[in-house]
Amino acid sequence: MSFKPWKQPLLAALFVAAGTTAATAQDVQKAQRAIELGRYNEARAMLRPGSSPETAFELGRLYQMRDMPDSAAYYFNKAAGSTPFGQVAAGRALLAKGQLGPAEAQFDAAAKATKNKDTKVLTMIAQAYGEADIKEAGKSQTYLTAAQTAFKKDDPALMVARGDIYLHSETGGGEAMTSFDRAIAANPSYAQAYYKKGVLDVRARNYNAAREALNKAVELDPSYAPAYRELADMYYYAGQYDLALQNIKKYTDLAERSPATDAQYASFLYLSKKYPEALTEVNKVLAADPNNLTMNRLKAYSLYETGDFTGALAAMDNYMKIAPAEKIIPEDYSYLGRIQARAGKPAEGIATINKAIASTTDPAKKADLQNDLATAYMTNKDYAKAIGVYRQKLANGGDLTDQFRLAVAYGNNKQYAQADSVYGIINVAKPTYAPAVLARAKVNAVRDADGKQGLAKPHYEKYIELSKAEGADQSKFKEGLVAAYGYLGVYNYQKGDKATAQSNFEQVLALDPTNEGAKNNIDVLKAKPKAPAKTTTVKKTTTTTKKK
Repeated sequence: MSFKPWKQPLLAALFVAAGTTAATAQDVQKAQRAIELGRYNEARAMLRPGSSPETAFELGRLYQMRDMPDSAAYYFNKAAGSTPFGQVAAGRALLAKGQLGPAEAQFDAAAKATKNKDTKVLTMIAQAYGEADIKEAGKSQTYLTAAQTAFKKDDPALMVARGDIYLHSETGGGEAMTSFDRAIAANPSYAQAYYKKGVLDVRARNYNAAREALNKAVELDPSYAPAYRELADMYYYAGQYDLALQNIKKYTDLAERSPATDAQYASFLYLSKKYPEALTEVNKVLAADPNNLTMNRLKAYSLYETGDFTGALAAMDNYMKIAPAEKIIPEDYSYLGRIQARAGKPAEGIATINKAIASTTDPAKKADLQNDLATAYMTNKDYAKAIGVYRQKLANGGDLTDQFRLAVAYGNNKQYAQADSVYGIINVAKPTYAPAVLARAKVNAVRDADGKQGLAKPHYEKYIELSKAEGADQSKFKEGLVAAYGYLGVYNYQKGDKATAQSNFEQVLALDPTNEGAKNNIDVLKAKPKAPAKTTTVKKTTTTTKKK
């Protein structure tokens, strides 16, 4: 999966406007802190009882961070007025709706009223750009320059706002990092700056630097929830899933448990392939928010991964009904096709996956979809078409996994010579890969129906050799060894070497004491011939094999 389970909000503490009462100022500061830590319900509860412009302003910020621009604009407008603070609020209301030009007119008026010398007002304007979901920076640099001139030195909050502004641009990563470093230089105990720096390092896949910055943020402030969320992201990308889950759990506990944080936790469980646990969290969210698109999607995905194909089909049908066309992603069609194929609708599944292949230009996604298509053909027992898909994929690159799947498809299509040839390619490229050695042996055992030719003999002997290698997990070899010794027993009997044949069958019984085939064959070998002697036939031992 490539989709991101949640959006990372831009968090920055705002200054409390001049003229605020002491009681209101204290409430606003507490709410700002709660917003910064992702405790949105707590912040909302603190702010709603109040009716001041300052509390309305913070509610506007809160809703903007929750991607609710209409609500954000509503509350910013409640804080709007003719004072510089009110003009900044009016500008933010317009910015929340994407109206850059009118917003800048309000910001200009606020800056002009303070003669470009009020550091609080100028920082609030800079933060407005940093927290807005816009790519165009507009006149943000003008306000940043004015603020830096007024401060006469780097201010941590201003530098964080500067970094956030640069983060909106595609090439602004370097300046953003410089800004966060300047914030840290101005105040080495400023946890938010370390967090921001860590966010940028995770984005750049610079994991060592990210870990250092984010750990510093939580060292300075153990309750800094967003840093744990970012650490979870970092560990996930680095493939350290246990550490990722530990940190996302810390985040959800500290930020607050809500449908939003439960959704984040569920997404992370899914991405870490903990599908039953993900389903539990998904159902919690859907109980409170039944139309949550991401959770409806993950419900279908997770049901498929847990083997509930009927349930997955019902969940996917529901998701497809409620999801707007622009929200449907290629993975949705991939899962839908696989679900249909496994839920008794293989023809529909094949059509769906073919549609997804035709609609994507991403080579990696196309390759994944080809795997899904071949699997659907295999499920439908249309082995010839599965072979065609794998051959096409290998013609464009492919890997040994594709070779193995192609060999399995050849075997299922009773093209045993071709299967043997492909397994041979794998054996040469990866001679110690026991599953391919065993698979080749089994294919040749089928070709050698009476066991006289010994086609499978060298491959079974190689498999036995691999089972004796240092560090080999015997539990993974047991089933294959039963087949190997059973085949060799029949082969050696056919060659007249009854002693070796009996030893082979005894080795089968040592691995599988209930194997009736081995018992019967030993009885035959031990029986004394009666006069006149009759021809007896040693039968193959019975082995249970899993169909690939």
